[in-house]
Amino acid sequence: MLSPRSSMDSEISAALQRGIHDHWGLFLAEGVVLVALGLCAILIPPLAGLATTVFLGWLFLIAGSVGLVSTLRARRAPGFGWSLLSALAALIAGFVLLVNPLQGLITLTLVLTAFFAADGVVMIGLAISHRRELSGRWEWMLINGVIDLVLAGIVISGMPGSFAWVLGLLVGIDLLFGGASLIAMALVARQQSQS
Repeated sequence: MLSPRSSMDSEISAALQRGIHDHWGLFLAEGVVLVALGLCAILIPPLAGLATTVFLGWLFLIAGSVGLVSTLRARRAPGFGWSLLSALAALIAGFVLLVNPLQGLITLTLVLTAFFAADGVVMIGLAISHRRELSGRWEWMLINGVIDLVLAGIVISGMPGSFAWVLGLLVGIDLLFGGASLIAMALVARQQSQS
């Protein structure tokens, strides 16, 4: 007998498969658009980096505005001060990114580089810990950590010129692979729906 949780999981999985089969064309179209946008971002990374910075600026500005209104409407809620501070921080971040997107691009690139460096060190440490415990596939974690450190090194060695292209290139690669995966999923769903 299936547990209630596994029964619910199988129902969700079946509904997801039906949705993909019924709308494979939409997934294919979205995948094609994402691949096209990814290729554009890879070909013109400075423009993609600035577009990403402006987009994030608007997201922060909208999130901060909504957070501020919500916080002010619930003044008696616990954590009012922290909620107010969070909303103001989002508003300030959005304003700064929109007023000077070039400086925002540089800041985002520095944050991304710091993330790569920190994540690389953490992943290598995690891989060594897994190796000591004889768990399988620790090598992939080690490779991930080394790649992160190499990426951080590439960005740092190319500064200040790398500010112009790093963020846009990474967004482009992400869009390209995301779109390709949607296209692959849509084509498989199309084949299954035709058979």
